[in-house]
Amino acid sequence: MSEDKKIPTTENIDKKETTTGAAETVAKDVYGDKKRGMRRGPRRNDRRDDRRDDMEQRILEIARVTRVMGGGKRMSFRACVALGDKKGQVGVGLGKGADVTMAVNKAVNRAKKTMIHVPMIHETIPHEIFHKTGAAKIIFKPARQGRGVIAGGVARVILELAGVKNVTSKTLGTNSKINNARCTIEALSKLRVVEVKGKSEEKNKPEVKKEK
Repeated sequence: MSEDKKIPTTENIDKKETTTGAAETVAKDVYGDKKRGMRRGPRRNDRRDDRRDDMEQRILEIARVTRVMGGGKRMSFRACVALGDKKGQVGVGLGKGADVTMAVNKAVNRAKKTMIHVPMIHETIPHEIFHKTGAAKIIFKPARQGRGVIAGGVARVILELAGVKNVTSKTLGTNSKINNARCTIEALSKLRVVEVKGKSEEKNKPEVKKEK
């Protein structure tokens, strides 16, 4: 036999086992009992935020518009989107873009910046309101529980996104969805809840007799 080929002896085998055993114990102390080759967790930049946006969006209108330029007509898309969390927060945004996706994204960002809070009492509006914006007119009336949302068009979508479950409404004037949506948002933003303070205190106050 040649001298290059060495026969493994029991001493060499024992040394290898001791070194591998020590390496395994160190690896367990550092990395735990996980096996090698397991997939690592996501990096910090790849982690998604657990706080997801609870907003629900509805597309009210998508239209193709053209703009006359010096060399001809330039075509783009216009999107009107309503955004709400069904807990009193609602907004409407309008956006334009070269394609539908860009227009919708712009409209959603605009709606997030122009959110309003709709006050509610027993899942309905606190009082009756009539509002006019341009040629659009709209009337909202509170309704009892179980009545439902009696509305049509964009007004119904906005009321559902706001979380109003019982209301009666009527849209008058124009049929434009954008104008009706603006009128609806302005009408809902003018709703107020009147809190009467001091009535209970006045009832409990003792009567003071006036001296003659």
